Amino acid sequence: MNKKEYLQKRNALLTEAENLLNEGDVEKFNEKKAEIEALDNQFDKIAKAQANMNALKDGAKAAMKPEGNLDNQVPDYEDVYNSKEYRVAFMNYCKTGIMDDKFQNADTYTSTTDAGALVPTTIMEEIIKKMESYGHIFNRVRKSNIKGGVEVPILTLKPAANWIGESSTSDRQKVEANTKVSFSYHGLECKVAISLLADITTLSIFETTITQLIVEAMIKALDIAIIKGTGTGQPKGITVDTRIPAGNIITLSAADFVTWEGWKKKVFAKIPLAYRAGGSFIMAAGTFEGYIDGMVDANGQPIGRINYGISNGPQERFGGREVVLVEDDVITPYESAATNDIVTVFCKLSDYDINSNMQMTMYRWLDHDTNQWVDKAILIADGKILDPNGVIIVKKGV
Repeated sequence: MNKKEYLQKRNALLTEAENLLNEGDVEKFNEKKAEIEALDNQFDKIAKAQANMNALKDGAKAAMKPEGNLDNQVPDYEDVYNSKEYRVAFMNYCKTGIMDDKFQNADTYTSTTDAGALVPTTIMEEIIKKMESYGHIFNRVRKSNIKGGVEVPILTLKPAANWIGESSTSDRQKVEANTKVSFSYHGLECKVAISLLADITTLSIFETTITQLIVEAMIKALDIAIIKGTGTGQPKGITVDTRIPAGNIITLSAADFVTWEGWKKKVFAKIPLAYRAGGSFIMAAGTFEGYIDGMVDANGQPIGRINYGISNGPQERFGGREVVLVEDDVITPYESAATNDIVTVFCKLSDYDINSNMQMTMYRWLDHDTNQWVDKAILIADGKILDPNGVIIVKKGV
């Protein structure tokens, strides 16, 4: 049974099941549901077996590569997802739901409950580039591609020096990996209305349009998740991580928030020396422009300021450190924040890790509420702060 036969049979069973449910025959509906699940399991086994066979074939090809001067050899690897043929087939799939049979193999199999197609390499490269250009949070965090469920040790490098007496020696000290973090598989989806793609006729316009649609939605979700993701079905945000030391969570009164003396004694003094280099303040634009920009010390010297250099526009800084401005739904502005709301975060964003292979898959599904086809892109990713000790969270006080 190939994928086309599987989908045809599954869609027919789904129609029968839906009719039974509409008729109120729950018993026969459950029987039909069991048939669908059995079909899914059967196809799952076939797809996995085919994937294993393809892996064996690829291993044979690698073993048969000629030896000799590697500099004179032409690489035989070809990215099929970057070919124009696949890009055109992908465009047609997004517009019609029909994928060219030659591209329907186990390599694109990702789920037994849906049919999908990998997003072409050209579009993925553009999506990643735009994320790094417009995602002020995302472009500063660490990126990894670690298998889900694998525990990654975090080294603790804290040896101590002892004075050596005449008859004693210092103990050997080990470098310990006593903290671990593991990543899960969370799906981030972006739905694209089919009406937005149906009338597009050229490949270049299609790729530009779908890139913009996906970027606008996904970069917003990623930035929010990095700061305040719940960790359930999505990455765990910096501000909700329970490993942050209690002393690093500071509530600033209204009087302290607007003075350099308050920030210096209660916030800057709390930042560990080891985490000061490379750290940034993260806050809403309204917080910086309304309360930080223009702040001066006791001698009238500016503390919060904007430098207009020759780089990409203004460069906001506070106490000599970079300020990363975010949208109001990422961190609430001080003006509209309630008491005890988080209004500012200080951390090294490079200590936060987004774990993903950055490979998106496009699916098509039928919205039964509107009877319309919808395309959606899915990115599998997770994220956690690796070292929470340098995170400072500032809350609004009375």
